[in-house]
Amino acid sequence: MWDNLFDRALRQIIRSGTLIVEMPDGSTRRYGDGTGKPVKVTLTDPELIRKLLLNPELHVGEAYMDGTLVIEDDDLYGFLGLVLSNIAQGNSSPVQHVNQFLRRALRVVRQYNPVGRAKANVAHHYDLSGELYELFLDEDRQYSCAYFRSPDDTLEQAQKNKKAHIARKLLIEPGMRVLDIGCGWGGLGLTLAQEYGARVLGVTLSEEQHKVA
Repeated sequence: MWDNLFDRALRQIIRSGTLIVEMPDGSTRRYGDGTGKPVKVTLTDPELIRKLLLNPELHVGEAYMDGTLVIEDDDLYGFLGLVLSNIAQGNSSPVQHVNQFLRRALRVVRQYNPVGRAKANVAHHYDLSGELYELFLDEDRQYSCAYFRSPDDTLEQAQKNKKAHIARKLLIEPGMRVLDIGCGWGGLGLTLAQEYGARVLGVTLSEEQHKVA
């Protein structure tokens, strides 16, 4: 079934140029109108056919890296150019439309994140021993990238640089109200309040972060 769907999909998509595909069983198929320099690929894993149909954006790259999709003369640019130019011409297949619909539906299901689940996700990631975070974070546990203005900056200084840079970018002035959604352990909020005079409300779903903040 997958072989037939794969063949139909490629015949719908590759209409100009020449693509030669050697299948896992050793058979060879040609697609396109025969013009241009032929591009040949070899599929070495039968399971790859199903994967390419269900999620080509992911599995083309993975298969190229792990060697289950071999491009003759390693002509990656030629292969991508051929496929993308055909897609740009509006060539698509019914299989693609079904695939896109299923992936959009699955994305909606995966992204459904009610409060209970969101809290559980946060707890799984952040409600761990504070001793763990003390091993690799700065004093107030900034969890995002630091700003090293100099190679000699320590992590503590780089995180202070970051918070000061954020305050300048936001043009924080005394009395301003700031809502920090996902405030972590409250380090940025405390800085904006103590050093810039802002009135900060931090929101976190993590019990452990709330204890510290």
